[in-house]
Amino acid sequence: MNYASTPLSVTINIDEIRSHFPSLHQKVNGYPLVYFDNGATSQKPDVVIEAVTQFYSQQNSNVHRGVHTLSQKATDLFEEARITVQKFINAKSSNEIIFTKGTTDSINLISSCIAHAPLLWRGEGGEVLISTMEHHSNIVPWQMLCEETGALLKVIPINDQGEIIWEEYLKLLSNKTKIVAITHVSNTLGTINPIKKMIDEAHKKNIPVLIDGAQAVPHMKVNVQDLDADFYCFSAHKMVGPTGIGILYGKEKWLNAMPPYQGGGSMIKSVSFEKTTYNDLPYKFEAGTPHIEGVLGLAKAIEFINGIGIENIQEYEHELLAYATKHLLEIEGLKIIGTAKEKASVISFVIEGIHAFDIGTLLDQMGIAVRTGHHCTQPLHERFNISSTVRASFAFYNTFSEIDRLVDGLKRIKKMI
Repeated sequence: MNYASTPLSVTINIDEIRSHFPSLHQKVNGYPLVYFDNGATSQKPDVVIEAVTQFYSQQNSNVHRGVHTLSQKATDLFEEARITVQKFINAKSSNEIIFTKGTTDSINLISSCIAHAPLLWRGEGGEVLISTMEHHSNIVPWQMLCEETGALLKVIPINDQGEIIWEEYLKLLSNKTKIVAITHVSNTLGTINPIKKMIDEAHKKNIPVLIDGAQAVPHMKVNVQDLDADFYCFSAHKMVGPTGIGILYGKEKWLNAMPPYQGGGSMIKSVSFEKTTYNDLPYKFEAGTPHIEGVLGLAKAIEFINGIGIENIQEYEHELLAYATKHLLEIEGLKIIGTAKEKASVISFVIEGIHAFDIGTLLDQMGIAVRTGHHCTQPLHERFNISSTVRASFAFYNTFSEIDRLVDGLKRIKKMI
């Protein structure tokens, strides 16, 4: 059923955009694919796929290590990609851009190194401050750090709408706080946290702040200098880039203060059996052969996003969110988990009397891909006294008619069960 006589947005050419995503033009279980699992990973445009293929077919060589033509060319492309990332998030220097395996790896890098940097981790014990809505990758590394150092993990509570309780955040900030680690956008609730305000308050007490930006960078403009973030982490695969490649932005003074994360090739200036001298930034944190083709694909993904315009993407996805929210709430027994005033294009919901896994399985039989389970946010689900939800997460290549199919599919499931 078509619930809207005319699509609301004129900001982007959706047909043109979708033509660049070959994976969207397939059938699943006999139906045209509707892909609403973008919070887990996004689909890839042809320019990203071609960049990976071209590297292996024409440029394949290691970087930073050879004087021959292929190695020089690969190195130039690799470092140009670093500058592309720097400009995309407005970092002050390309030295502040560290390539990692993903957001999880970036967070683990900081949690593993920060306690060994006296400039950042002053004294013994202390507290690490996170929130109730964090992904497991922004919980477990800090638990491990607390076990190692004797620090305490403190958790900022949220209200029933899925928003940080501001007064509680201010109470928890203290001279014991070693670092604040907070998500920019909740992968389950879609809540957009007021991280600029949070960073400002933390900095009043000289507390560094790490931001998990995995769910933010694909959907909105991020300016790390304006935010004044100390560390900002995100992944390529959630922003139409390849899997296995992530970015850690860190202020140069903090990265210089920390010891290396791993040892090996590229992260050294000189090695003897008596002593090793570490390399300068950013290479100090990039041991071993990097994910070269992933970095080149990431650069093409950023170029693709820039070609559409991140502001246009944000506006269009907001319209998708509003449209989906309105029509999903028309389904009897459906409850949306996470109703913050500021939300990204993510809707998690439950339907009374039907298990989330059953909903996901039956939707898949209709060619509709959603995510079911706890979405790596078990403590958050416990906060709402539920074990699992269905999550539909939208990207700029999704359409209003695809949302119609989701709503119709859910209505069919209610009749079936």
